Amino acid sequence: MSSTLHILNGDSTRSILEQSGIEGDVVVWREMLCEGSLQKEVGSDRFWMDRYAYFENELGVDRIEYYDKSISEIVKLEDVSNYTDVVLWFEFDLFCQVNLLALCTYLLDNYVKKSNYYLICTGKVGGKDQLQSLSDFSSSEFNDLFNNKVPLSKSNLEFSKECWTIYVENDVNKLKNFNFNQSSKFQYLKFAIDQHLLRFPTKNGLNQIENKILEIINSTVLTEKEIVRELLVWQQKETVYGFGDLQYFQYLKKINNYFTVKDSLYYLNEVGKSVVLQ
Repeated sequence: MSSTLHILNGDSTRSILEQSGIEGDVVVWREMLCEGSLQKEVGSDRFWMDRYAYFENELGVDRIEYYDKSISEIVKLEDVSNYTDVVLWFEFDLFCQVNLLALCTYLLDNYVKKSNYYLICTGKVGGKDQLQSLSDFSSSEFNDLFNNKVPLSKSNLEFSKECWTIYVENDVNKLKNFNFNQSSKFQYLKFAIDQHLLRFPTKNGLNQIENKILEIINSTVLTEKEIVRELLVWQQKETVYGFGDLQYFQYLKKINNYFTVKDSLYYLNEVGKSVVLQ
C-alpha cells in the first residue's frame, strides 16, 4: 500500500494519472450529485437509498451496477488512516464542485488527524482563455499540478460541509445570500453555485437549460443527438455546468410537452412556440 491516496473526479483522470508516473493508490468518485435526490449525511443508508432510486428510476442503472461502480469505490474512504497524504483531483465546473463538497463532507465525517489532505482543482491557466479541465493537461503536466497541490485544513473541510448542507437544502434565498467565497481554497465554488441558481425556474416556468433547448429546437430542425451536441457546445462556451450528454438527454425528456418528434426530428409545438415568443 502506498502512503498517498488519490481521489479522482473520473476515470479519464485516472488514465492520465497512471501515465504520469505519480505514485499512489486511487479511488474514483463516480457520482453526479448535481442531479437527483440528496441527503446531508453523505454515505448514510438513506443517502445510498436515494441514489439507488435515482440511478435506477431515472437513468436505468440497476442497483448492482451502481454498487459496483460507485458505492464500492466511495466506501473505501471511510478509513484513510493508512495514508499520509490524501489528494483530491477535481475541476471548476458545477458537476465537479458539488461532488467535491460531498467528498469533503465525507472525509470530515471520517476525519483522520494524522493524514494530510490536499486539493488540486483545475480552472484558470495563464495564457488560456477558457477554463481548463484535468483532461486538458498532459501526463507530464500532472506532475506540475501535483507539486502545486493546496493543503486542506480541517476548517476547510468544515466549510465544505456547511456549503454542502446549503446546497442539499436547495433554498434559492440561502444559496444567494450565503458567502461561498469565504475560503480561497475553493476559488471556483461561487461560480458553480451561481450557475446552479440558473437551474431554478424563470418567469416562464423553465430554467436556463430548458429555455436553451427550446431555443435550439426553434432555430433549426435537429435530431435528439444533434440537440445534445449543440447543448454541449453551448455549455463549453457560455457556462460552467460541466455536464455530460446523459444529463442533457434527461433534460430533453423532462420538457417533452413543448415539442413533437417526427421522423426523429424535433419541432416545437404550440406550447413551445408560445414560450419562445415571450
